[in-house]
Amino acid sequence: GSGRVPACFNNLVGLKPTRGLLSCSGVIPACRSLDCVSIFSLNVADAQAAFREAAGEDPQDPYARSAPLDSASAPYATFGVPEPTQLRFFGDESYQEAYLQAVARLESLGYRKQVIDFEPFLAAARLLYEGPWVAERYWAIQDIIRNAPEILHPTTRAIIENGANYSSVDTFDAIYKLQALKKVADAAMESVDFLATPTAGTHYTIAEVEADPIALNSNLGYYTNFMNLLDMSAVATPTAMLDSGRPFGITLIGETFADEALLAIADRLQQASDLPLGTGSTKRFPTLQPASRAGTMEIVVCGAHMSGLPLNHQLTDLGATLSKTTQTAPCYRLFALPNTTPPKPGMIRDEAKGAAIDVEIWSLPKANWGAFVEQIPSPLGIATIELADGQSAKGFACETWATEDAQEVTELGNWRAFTAKA
Repeated sequence: GSGRVPACFNNLVGLKPTRGLLSCSGVIPACRSLDCVSIFSLNVADAQAAFREAAGEDPQDPYARSAPLDSASAPYATFGVPEPTQLRFFGDESYQEAYLQAVARLESLGYRKQVIDFEPFLAAARLLYEGPWVAERYWAIQDIIRNAPEILHPTTRAIIENGANYSSVDTFDAIYKLQALKKVADAAMESVDFLATPTAGTHYTIAEVEADPIALNSNLGYYTNFMNLLDMSAVATPTAMLDSGRPFGITLIGETFADEALLAIADRLQQASDLPLGTGSTKRFPTLQPASRAGTMEIVVCGAHMSGLPLNHQLTDLGATLSKTTQTAPCYRLFALPNTTPPKPGMIRDEAKGAAIDVEIWSLPKANWGAFVEQIPSPLGIATIELADGQSAKGFACETWATEDAQEVTELGNWRAFTAKA
């Protein structure tokens, strides 16, 4: 969990990409077949920018690979949480409460929770240090073990020296076990789009870890050690600052190449959590760039089609995924259209009286564009919507005549605020 647990403990975003997307050339190996370069950042958009700049298949790295063009095309609406008996907080009630609050916040953003069996993930995690992958760590520093073992930290040495005791038969036995566990874990992931777990179950002091380093470090890896063995991607996201001054965060976990989709969810979650950044930096949330998806079109929605609202299913049923939340340029007015079920807004462009309106941008497969547009009733239609960053995309607009007798809600800034008051 070296790309997630330290992030959690320092109120940072920690992106652990799909293994191989960031080159390991020049990296001193731990487990060469599992190693993964991670990214720490104050906010999700910066993690995304660094990831996009650094990603790319490196011909010098035999484990490098590239993400397929359509890797972010699946909808992300449902998240899995471990069964209550499989959650472990090691006696830390404040971390337990912070996790429950983070799950509730995800639900408030429109994602649906589903309980899953977490045991195959935990069983895979146990293989990392209780199986022959320790021999791979031994391979990485075998010269030191043989010639200068005294320079190693005693705990590190005790763990890695054991790697010499595994046989080839042990290794194949573990590989077969892992493959069987991956089958079960993949099946569990078929019922959800991503997982949301604590990044760590508690936050120990340095003195506590020094007193019992192997057991307590194992506890800290409870929610992380399976990740690269099962070839998954993850983003650790800050969600709370406890009264004790300790940060807390959860990890969003996806299948291989789910990196961009997870970043989009993490961005929404970090902004909703509204924490100071890092050790207290001024909050700055740059615009997250839409995930690159082949064969899709972006659509701007401002009302009942937004996440968690009554017509959102018309998008998700057609395979649409949320790209980002943003605002329009400050030149739009929003009205509550009368006699609409469910209640719908009408957004019109008005350079003189307009304001910025909160919107969501969804990525819809081009093949389903016609089926979606066919469901749009008059007086609504599709127009080109100018966004706050100067870009534009197709989105919902309203014929001006329909707003003459409608209640204006522009001052509220978004449709959710109106529906909360209605």
